[in-house]
Amino acid sequence: MTHRLLVVEDDDGIAAPLVRTLEREGYEVHRAADGSTGLKNAGDGGFDMVLLDLGLPDMDGLDVCRQLRADGFEGGVLILTARDGELDRVVGLDVGADDYLSKPFALAELLARTRALLRRTARPEAAAATPAPSAPTGGLRVDLQSRRVWVEDTEISLTSKEFDLLGLLDSERGTVLTRETLMDKVWDENWFGSTKTLDVTMGRLRQKLEEAGAPVQIITVRGVGFRLEAG
Repeated sequence: MTHRLLVVEDDDGIAAPLVRTLEREGYEVHRAADGSTGLKNAGDGGFDMVLLDLGLPDMDGLDVCRQLRADGFEGGVLILTARDGELDRVVGLDVGADDYLSKPFALAELLARTRALLRRTARPEAAAATPAPSAPTGGLRVDLQSRRVWVEDTEISLTSKEFDLLGLLDSERGTVLTRETLMDKVWDENWFGSTKTLDVTMGRLRQKLEEAGAPVQIITVRGVGFRLEAG
């Protein structure tokens, strides 16, 4: 299956070689030069991943990312930006981005991040017709194969990082998983940011579980890590 990628980048000098490189790798690539066009294209459906610049001419890329998630986009979001610093990294992930790459970047690194993110966000085509599996404990059901989560009969929409965290915690309910373990398994070797991103993503996951009435709690064990237990 050919992955469809959307590049939202206004700089022709960056977008053109980026699109060519991705197409040479076998991806189907579409490009939008501003945020509103990017949102419209993503809303038309069918994209597996969005590569999103923050410095867009019509709106801030973080607002684009936030709106993508609000509109239900479940594919990967890789932010590309000339902005540097811990604040931008944390804020970017807080609005639903999956990864973050600072300009200038090597195309080889971008391709590695793209492949890794597509692997993490891949969903079988038959997933939409797959019924919710039975749950071993309570009303929370996590299907690792289809990468879907239900509370009773209601499906919860999670980003790839949120799902990966929940999947790990659910696979070892009651066991404390260290921060190092979670970072190693969810943020792969290409990630060089701060572990604060773990706290931001975990906070977002907690909020979604609470809003859905999930009968579980994510407990913070100070100085060690996190565990999932019945609520």
